[in-house]
Amino acid sequence: MATTNGHYEPISSYALIGDCHSTALVSASGSIDWACLRRFDAGSVFSRLLDAKRGGAFELRAAELVRSRRSYLEDTNVLETVFETATGRARVLDCFAMRTGGSRTPYQQLLRVVEGLEGEVSFAAVIEPRFDYGALAPWLRHHPGEDVYSAVGGDDAVVVGAGCPLTIDHHAVRLHGNFVVAAGQRCRFSLVASMAHEMVPRRVPDRTIDRRLKVTIAWWSRWVGKGKYWPEYRPYVVRSALVLKALTCAPTGAIVAAPTTSLPEVIGGHRNWDYRYSWIRDSTLTLSALVSVGHEDVARGFKLFIERSTAGRAADLQIMYGCYGERRLPELELPHLDGYRGSRPVRVGNAATAQRQLDAFGELLDLWHLAVHLGSAVSDDEWRFLRGLVEAARVLWKKPDQGLWEMRGPPRHFVHSKVMCWVALDRGIELAESRQLHCDLDGWREARAEIRQVVEQRGVDPERGCFVQAFESRELDASLLLLPIVGFVDAGDPRMRATVARIEEELGVDGLLVRRYRSTVGDGLSGEEGYFLMASFWLVEVLAMQGRIEEAEARFRRLLELGNDVHLFAEEYQPGVGHLGNFPQAFTHIAIIGAAQQLADARSHGAWARTATGHRAAIRRARGNTAKKSDPG
Repeated sequence: MATTNGHYEPISSYALIGDCHSTALVSASGSIDWACLRRFDAGSVFSRLLDAKRGGAFELRAAELVRSRRSYLEDTNVLETVFETATGRARVLDCFAMRTGGSRTPYQQLLRVVEGLEGEVSFAAVIEPRFDYGALAPWLRHHPGEDVYSAVGGDDAVVVGAGCPLTIDHHAVRLHGNFVVAAGQRCRFSLVASMAHEMVPRRVPDRTIDRRLKVTIAWWSRWVGKGKYWPEYRPYVVRSALVLKALTCAPTGAIVAAPTTSLPEVIGGHRNWDYRYSWIRDSTLTLSALVSVGHEDVARGFKLFIERSTAGRAADLQIMYGCYGERRLPELELPHLDGYRGSRPVRVGNAATAQRQLDAFGELLDLWHLAVHLGSAVSDDEWRFLRGLVEAARVLWKKPDQGLWEMRGPPRHFVHSKVMCWVALDRGIELAESRQLHCDLDGWREARAEIRQVVEQRGVDPERGCFVQAFESRELDASLLLLPIVGFVDAGDPRMRATVARIEEELGVDGLLVRRYRSTVGDGLSGEEGYFLMASFWLVEVLAMQGRIEEAEARFRRLLELGNDVHLFAEEYQPGVGHLGNFPQAFTHIAIIGAAQQLADARSHGAWARTATGHRAAIRRARGNTAKKSDPG
């Protein structure tokens, strides 16, 4: 585990727990090295992941350890780690306590339950809270009346309940203790977070902790049971769906891109970003993925979140928001943290919020379009908002932007951005036609045709016959793999086949991984990055749509093997290094669901699926899941 000697676990060593308000990462050795306990984007309480010496953690160390293994309890976000020692076996169950009505009144409680399985196992517990991203060592106190401990600093507070006596080490500013569990015995730990001025040092009884653990297991299992999953890749699809649900902010409907900040795209590099916010793109793709496996209810919350955050005005749309709708997310550097394995700077906030990214219009229209196909009505207020988005796409598509990858160089005319403006117009036209909604339908049709004409003229390399990253460029870009998925072009179109071949040749490695773009493309940043896992799964989807099913399935299985032992994936992967970037990454888990479903479609529906665009397939699939769920048989 990451200890004061400065050692760091691999990024893939971690597992996610959360309660749709906040998250924590638990290492394979049983240490919580990252935790934001009140909300996704709050200052961390444990941040050893970003500074092995000063970040703080909650360790449970088994004495005389022989081996350990871990898994999630089936269909839940409850993590089980089994420790086998020279004297016995025990397991640790880690989770955030869930409850009915927890979207508004969560327990804000992290549970660690140690249970003896065989013989006896001795453990050491070390709890080192460090508030405000490790900047503030807390005031530690024992409250003998309730026999609990508190840690307070700044605006943060944590009440610690423990099933064993703890000692306060004021010099090291930590709590520590030792205990033994025999078969059938439990030792329970509880961390309840609050604002400092609201802190109540009250003990949560053991029977209450046991009941909350049981309720939490049932809560997650019940949520999974509402979905519909293809059997062949069910463990990966269900785990991805559970990750995406855990990253959904229950009070607002926002969806965060990842639970961490500043895990590097290159070890020792500067490409370290804060992903604990809600991007329009990431969120709409997350919702489409969850809808495709039968969880269409999540779309309603996000639609309301966007309308509230923009005050119902399309002109005020940003590319991203805080998880409670915050519009200003200033990007700051935290110089007191060393960063993961020396990867600095550590950043909080994200300056990309000020960028122009034209694909957001298409992402939102695509989401509403899918929701309508599932039976949702379009209110007058919604249509006014959507019509404003389409009109914005109609005007702005001719302008350059920063693109899907948020490049920090000069704006460019990215092909993917133009295509997503086409998507906004296309979905808007279909909504208007199918629901007889008022708009400038002729003007929209004319703009849609113009975008297609310009993309096909300026976005295709005439010599190689493939789509390119940007107008007047010969560079490739993995975002071009989305063109058939969103319905702009058939996957079997010669230009798309040429694009796939060139991407495999110029951006791929070992017939498996795909880069976003070549390092020679000026993106305004120094250094290189790993291979982008989401793009690698996109390629699987497009290969299946082209009828190359065996090849797609073989690639998919190899990619799935890159996940860690509990089927979690980061943003990027570098051969010889492993997982890179924030972890786990919603984008990657979205793409896993999309690839699995596309492969299932190709196998089940033959030629139809292979010639259909991904957009049409998604609508058909979502309709099918809804029908199956409502079928009394």
